[in-house]
Amino acid sequence: MTGVIAVDLGAASGRVVHADVGPDRLALTEAHRFANRPVRLRDTLHWDVLALYQGVLDGLRAAGRLAGDPASVGIDSWAVDYGLLDSSGALLGNPVHYRDSRTDGVVERVLAEIPAAELYATTGIQLMPINTIFQLVAARESAELRAADTLLLIPDLLSYWLTGVAGAEHTNASTTGLFDVHTGNWAVDLVHRLGLRPELFAQPRRPGDPAGELLAPVLAETGLTGPVPVTTVGSHDTASAVVALPAVGERFGYISCGTWSLVGLELPAPVLTEASRAANFTNERGVDGTIRYLRNVMGLWLLQESVRTWQRTDPAVDLTALLAAAARQPTLRSIVDPDLPAFLPSGDMPARIAAECERTGEPVPDSPAALVRCVLDSLALAHRRTLTQARGLAGRDVDAVHLVGGGARNDLLCQLTADACDLPVIAGPVEATAVGNALIQARAIGAIGGGLSELRALVRRTQRLRRYEPSGNARTWQRAADRLRAHTSTLDHSL
Repeated sequence: MTGVIAVDLGAASGRVVHADVGPDRLALTEAHRFANRPVRLRDTLHWDVLALYQGVLDGLRAAGRLAGDPASVGIDSWAVDYGLLDSSGALLGNPVHYRDSRTDGVVERVLAEIPAAELYATTGIQLMPINTIFQLVAARESAELRAADTLLLIPDLLSYWLTGVAGAEHTNASTTGLFDVHTGNWAVDLVHRLGLRPELFAQPRRPGDPAGELLAPVLAETGLTGPVPVTTVGSHDTASAVVALPAVGERFGYISCGTWSLVGLELPAPVLTEASRAANFTNERGVDGTIRYLRNVMGLWLLQESVRTWQRTDPAVDLTALLAAAARQPTLRSIVDPDLPAFLPSGDMPARIAAECERTGEPVPDSPAALVRCVLDSLALAHRRTLTQARGLAGRDVDAVHLVGGGARNDLLCQLTADACDLPVIAGPVEATAVGNALIQARAIGAIGGGLSELRALVRRTQRLRRYEPSGNARTWQRAADRLRAHTSTLDHSL
């Protein structure tokens, strides 16, 4: 049995988890949780990355007090955002948040230089304004980018601060829109054509590779005695979450459901057809040479932002009570497409949802409970639409859907997703990202062995799972899907 520390950073919070891992044991204990609060400075939205780093240090200290020195530390986070370092390794400003408006109109500018089909043939990545490629083009003339010596994605940046060793982990690098889907390295020609410098990008490394050891100042700050190695994991949080799917065989779909829903399939090779590009599916690298073939769905962001809006005027608004009331609302009374660009920024989400219902002739939700039900019904429909398309484009049958992440706690969403997809939904583990992070570390240091099937068998033996069977009303959901298709195109999802 070996103890490792999984650092998992999400868009709303970070957590540091101690994991005891062995051939028949996988037990997680949360040592520390901290908020991830973006900061708006003038007209730019930033991540407070120094506060995140302090949260990591606090978590390492707490985990050490809980269980002593770990055998390894691994870090994962969301994708696409980055920090810039100068030649001395100093940070050149706080990283910009992917929800910032600086990429407005940039996709069109890039496509005027490089056709979408050519981009997709090189990178296999869906077009999203938040992608690193568009962030960098937006910042191409900035003083920070001109002064930068190195670009590191968020988990690589934090790992660098812990170890002094820079690298670019594959699963996260593949989301940038600047990584070659064929070679597993940076697309140097593409980088040049966009007026960027290839030397900005660190050497790629794979999950399981060593990433250095905690520096002496870090050991002093955290109370750990060392040496403590840092192990490269699937540093894109979805890549780690997919490792922890309790799946059997290959005929499964997955939904990693939190602020975003990542809906797709695990494949042995990318799908680079014109139909796949037109449907805006992405081919991101997974662990052990797999491809995460998926599309981003806006996810629980609509619900989270609605609750935040209501709580500004009524702090007593409670999500648990809202979900219970939503379960009593009529099914599919009001539906919207959660992937519409209008829903991406923060702000008054209930007003935007009401405006979209008015635009399409849907009944406008007349209470918070009705609006929550609209969001969850709509999200289940988006899960259905995306999984159906993925199956058709990849030629892969699916027998069950694995739903992991925070959404696995939401009984109503899990049942609605089973009904919408007309497939069983297996929910859990909730902390799939931390589980997958810990499993890759444990395998790298020799505490466990095997491939993904063996790691997933360990998850099935040790983690709490729940199964939701479809209710048998597939025709009702088909009619709703047809209704939504009349409102918006299912092939033009640029988010």
